[in-house]
Amino acid sequence: MKRLFLGLMMLCISWLSHAAEVIKVGILHSMSGTMAISERTVVDSTLMAIDEINSKGGVLGKQLVPVVKDGASDWPTFAQQAEALLKDEKVAVVFGCWTSASRKTVRPVFEKYNGLLFYPVQYEGVEASPNIVYTGAAPNQQLLPAVDWSINELGIKKFIMTGSDYVFPRTANAILRERILELGGEVLGEEYVPLGSHDIDGMIDKVAAAGEGVVILNTINGDTNVSFFNKLAAKGITSAKNPVVSFSIGEPELQAIGDMSKLAGHYAAWNYFQSIDNAENKAILDMVKAKYGPDTVFSDPMEAGYMGVHLWAKAATAAGSIDVDAVRGKLDQSITAPEGEVNIDTSNQHLYKTARVGKILNDGQFEIVWTSAGPIKPDPFPKYKTKEEWEAFLMELYKGWGGNWAKL
Repeated sequence: MKRLFLGLMMLCISWLSHAAEVIKVGILHSMSGTMAISERTVVDSTLMAIDEINSKGGVLGKQLVPVVKDGASDWPTFAQQAEALLKDEKVAVVFGCWTSASRKTVRPVFEKYNGLLFYPVQYEGVEASPNIVYTGAAPNQQLLPAVDWSINELGIKKFIMTGSDYVFPRTANAILRERILELGGEVLGEEYVPLGSHDIDGMIDKVAAAGEGVVILNTINGDTNVSFFNKLAAKGITSAKNPVVSFSIGEPELQAIGDMSKLAGHYAAWNYFQSIDNAENKAILDMVKAKYGPDTVFSDPMEAGYMGVHLWAKAATAAGSIDVDAVRGKLDQSITAPEGEVNIDTSNQHLYKTARVGKILNDGQFEIVWTSAGPIKPDPFPKYKTKEEWEAFLMELYKGWGGNWAKL
């Protein structure tokens, strides 16, 4: 009996010793469901960053061990998995979420357990949580520059908006509408379908009824975009007649849609495109293709997910600790990323980022047709409403959807 007790004790000591030698980090994305088309690739880039850091000795002399959870394109599942990562797995940090519905659903969980989430996707703003670092674009770094560019460069002042029916498109379009009106433009309508829906004939009919010479501002997310562009083409709506400016279509989504004849000539607004010509981008593309295959493409959210891991690692190293409060105190970090120089604005935990517009080419890549003069200071609360008015706007949406951040 004594021998058994000593054996168990030695086993526990061995396990605790091993646990002390590693740092568990969480990855929370949709590996299934309508959003998997976009989120799986961000998991890949996040894992690649973890592998790269581990190959150089890890963080504070310890290897990073990723714990991957599937949000399954379902907001309650995201919240459950976030709690499992923080409460049960006790991860030091989580990298994840794509839709604002998932981010808003997990936010209370991170604030309850004082966890830290690095969120890698452009979004509608109107938020700044001490428990989230936003490595994607704020509205003034993507949405607003895209409207300015459309009016100034395309010379079109008429717009129609198409989106998935959840918090990002509804809020983004409220911001876009204000900018369009401010610049003397006209919004002909807003059309929404539930996230993941492919029943979009009514939306396409409304777009067609708007006539030629109208820009389509597209905030559809997930695999609904496959149906959207296929049906636009079937209706004879081309980039020459009605250019689409998308906010959630990147290189992996183009690859999934496949037929570039239906996409070439349309546009997307991001901070990063694979076609950026600099040494940092070349190096990461070489790494991506070596790890995941020569046909692998790289996108803005993938880049934001990748550099989020490096920014956290730098902050933890500077803090000499993985404690969330200690790391938060050292978030004033910068890195030279493939998109260019980025640094965290510690007043709101968003990044300074360069805005870009890209034109879709026949090879599934983007020709960069416009770039901002330099990195733009993040402003998550657009000037069109006060912070309190924006929060009231969001709460009205939330209540209207029955206590959810998306129409079910």
